Amino acid sequence: MALNSTIYKVELQISDMDRHYYATHALTLARHPSETEERLMVRLLAFALYADERLEFGKGISDEDEPALWRKAYTDEIELWIEVGQPDETRIRKACGRSRQVVVINYGGNAAEIWWNKAGAALGRIRNLTVLDIPAGTVAELVALLQRGMRLQCLIQDGQLQMMNDADAVAVDPLRRMAPTETVS
Repeated sequence: MALNSTIYKVELQISDMDRHYYATHALTLARHPSETEERLMVRLLAFALYADERLEFGKGISDEDEPALWRKAYTDEIELWIEVGQPDETRIRKACGRSRQVVVINYGGNAAEIWWNKAGAALGRIRNLTVLDIPAGTVAELVALLQRGMRLQCLIQDGQLQMMNDADAVAVDPLRRMAPTETVS
């Protein structure tokens, strides 16, 4: 018997002082049966960090040709491709060839560190790639905010993010492993 996805409804209010982006998004996230709560919350975090009116969740786990999130231009050109976790180098190179900017949001504690130690040198030559690490403890705190219906506020200032609900707040300070010298928007 096939398992169904679990649906989460999120009202996400974003105040991004770094990019001067202020909006409220009504999001529906489908958690595939094989997706962890950690990955779901990192996808939501990725949305908050790169929020835009055209940023969309991809089919992700169920579709190898789509990222976790992406933003397309009105001409259907891929402007931003976001992966979460530890994608293989071939997938990242393919994404970098298809998109103006690619972001990998790496998480998972020891597994994340092992992945970076293995792939970091080869990825360092890619010009349109950003790699961020989210500490395992921070991801666990984000998972503690998880509910089927969520109202979250997100404040971003000086590269740091605060994700809050009515009762709790999680400080997120992504470690920037690599980034293009010139930001592509």
